[in-house]
Amino acid sequence: MIFPLQTEAASPGGAHHFGFKKSKNGQLPSIDQEGFKDIVQKHGAIFLGDTTQKELYLTFDNGYENGFTPKILDILKEKQVPAAFFVTGHFVKDQPDLVKRMVSEGHVVGNHSWSHPDMTRISKEQIQTELDKVKEKVAELTEQKEMSFLRPPRGIFSDRMLGVSKELGYTNVFWSVAYKDWDVNDQRGGGYAYEKVMSQLHPGAVILLHSISSDNAAALGRIIDEARQQGYEFKSLHQLTVKNY
Repeated sequence: MIFPLQTEAASPGGAHHFGFKKSKNGQLPSIDQEGFKDIVQKHGAIFLGDTTQKELYLTFDNGYENGFTPKILDILKEKQVPAAFFVTGHFVKDQPDLVKRMVSEGHVVGNHSWSHPDMTRISKEQIQTELDKVKEKVAELTEQKEMSFLRPPRGIFSDRMLGVSKELGYTNVFWSVAYKDWDVNDQRGGGYAYEKVMSQLHPGAVILLHSISSDNAAALGRIIDEARQQGYEFKSLHQLTVKNY
């Protein structure tokens, strides 16, 4: 579960790792220098929401459960904040009750693929199978019968992969706020997570957090409270109608 924050050189197959220039002092982040902005924009993938509005979109990647998702859901319920959870096949099979809870409490469950492959290296048919299996399993478990948001495993994508998934009805969701939170052996406390997220906050932000992080679970309530103090409103991805790049 590694999501590089810095872009790497495109592979011969045209693959990119999503990366961006981070926001500092309220300035907007940028993908202008990353070499893939035109591809992201062409396929209508999400990087930023409406940057003229103090809106935030909270998203979590759920590859496996590490004991913190229930607390995260408790906080979101208490604070009445909608979020999106991008789940893998492993998570859906291993934690059906948590997936049911996500949907019943009003959150979006998004697709993170069944087996977490590099989707730039598999066929169109394999991409469809990876996505259909997650969608169908979530539909079996919950009241969410449709699935329209996708986060590519490891943030690896290509023009072809974005095009195929768009044909299948998905909007790819990248992010504009993130930090190295996925290493369970390098957790530094809730204060660290709070500072990392708050220092990057900006209008229209799509925030990426990993639910396996104890730091995120510890910091989430404080992040929500302070963001609201600053005038921000948390919205569902279904409310993201203006995309900026």
